[in-house]
Amino acid sequence: MKAAVLVSPRTAPGRFLQIEEVPRPEPQAGYVLLRVLACGVCRTDLHIAEGDLPPVRPQLIPGHQIVGEVADGATAELPLGSRAGVSWIGGVDGDCWYCHHNMENLCDHPTFTGYTVNGGYAEYALARADFCFPLPDGFDNVHVAPLLCAGIIGFRSLRVAGVEPGERVGLYGFGSSASLAIAVLQSWKCEVYVATRGENHRQTAVSLGATWVGKEDERPPAKLDRAITFAPSGKVVVSALSALRKGGVVAINAIHLDQMPAFDYDKLLWGERQIRSVANMTRQDARDFLAIAQQLRIHPQVVAFPLQDANQALLAVKEETERGSAVIVP
Repeated sequence: MKAAVLVSPRTAPGRFLQIEEVPRPEPQAGYVLLRVLACGVCRTDLHIAEGDLPPVRPQLIPGHQIVGEVADGATAELPLGSRAGVSWIGGVDGDCWYCHHNMENLCDHPTFTGYTVNGGYAEYALARADFCFPLPDGFDNVHVAPLLCAGIIGFRSLRVAGVEPGERVGLYGFGSSASLAIAVLQSWKCEVYVATRGENHRQTAVSLGATWVGKEDERPPAKLDRAITFAPSGKVVVSALSALRKGGVVAINAIHLDQMPAFDYDKLLWGERQIRSVANMTRQDARDFLAIAQQLRIHPQVVAFPLQDANQALLAVKEETERGSAVIVP
């Protein structure tokens, strides 16, 4: 089969991946073999390719927003020929303290799709059956792919921040994940305040009905109950913190963050404000979000790339393409 293979994580931009013929994965007990129909491109893929996340395999097929057709290993929930989705968490040990306390996203020995095991930048992918999700009707292959990480992790960020209906919520950065989270917030009757550096991103936020939109260093006109940061920047976290009311929460939706600058504790954190990180997701997050996405008919903007243009898809993420989420279609 054809696959986009990452050989060295610090190759020059534009040449991260090599398109190669590789053996098709062999079916095994407890796994489903998926014929890949589409695979979303995530900023985490770029962090892996650029070496921000340390390499764990000498060769790797990235990609963890997989939409596939069950080709082998069918189950009652995933019959042969049905569509299944795979996300970043590809498995947990089920035996550590965190798994026993309903915190599988913090498992001590997790499997990460497209990082510790091969992912979906290929014609076929192998995935644990209990970490595959039946996909709702009403979404085509390309448009459902971004929901499988950008959508789910954005939804988990709202949970980690403790968002309640009717609150004032700030979104710092307005890429794929934030643009999907805004629909959920609006269904909860929240006021949404967006601060982001890209003019096109600001225009998108306006078109999606944000209460207020400003530049990344502008302060919203009202104190926020919650804020979620989507940019991998410590400076942005401090900006979000400065906009919070007492008792408010900032949730950092980033697997990698540059250095956070020093800030004034007395002014910005005192008053029982909180900073929380968002780490991975649980299977329940995925099920809950996919149900909400179907109910709200969330329809992400996407731009599709053929498999042979996987490097261009990664560059689109690096350049924060304004056309929507990048999706690879084998």
